[in-house]
Amino acid sequence: MYQDKQIERLRMRGLMYLVAGLHGLNFCRKVRADMLRKGCRAAACVARPSWPCLHGLEARATSGFTLIELLVVVVILAIAAMVAIPMISSAGSVQIRSAANMVAADLEYAKSMSISRGQAFAVVFDESTESYSVRDQADNVIMHPVKKGFTYVVDFRDKRLNKVDIADADFDGTNKIKFDYLGSPYNGNNNPLNSGFVRLQAAGIQVTITVEPVTGFISVSN
Repeated sequence: MYQDKQIERLRMRGLMYLVAGLHGLNFCRKVRADMLRKGCRAAACVARPSWPCLHGLEARATSGFTLIELLVVVVILAIAAMVAIPMISSAGSVQIRSAANMVAADLEYAKSMSISRGQAFAVVFDESTESYSVRDQADNVIMHPVKKGFTYVVDFRDKRLNKVDIADADFDGTNKIKFDYLGSPYNGNNNPLNSGFVRLQAAGIQVTITVEPVTGFISVSN
């Protein structure tokens, strides 16, 4: 929700810049036309040119764009683009940071549950569905501690995280990591973990969540 509001604010700011610039351009054209008309009338008092001359000047003053006006339009479009392009890329950047912190927190939760309950809890990743779940020692998905009535499944296809992909989840060749009652990590084959990580990617950015063997220490790095 916060990311959506931030993106909407940036979008509105870009539109405000564009509208303000176009209003300024229109004002400049009116001022230039008024100056040309006044100049033509002043000359008419001295030289008394024919009225078609005046109408011709007014027509040239109000039709078409000068080079300066076209440059102003280009600058306005450039400003709007500079606002819009970072806005698009920043959405993926914000999402991947949030997703990485979420994965690390859920791994810590499974670890703390194992220690507090004195039984194994695991986190299973599914790259094909861009999701993962927290499970008990019977391999059943547990209930979410905050979202009452929902199982503990995190799906990155949700619109809040839909730019994030699970590029890789490898725990000694398995997609499952389990913690024992001491918080020590094991792979999906119930052997002590030697190497384990989850790699997320979005908008050209990769973030890796690593689980250290023996201690089960969890860290997040680019």
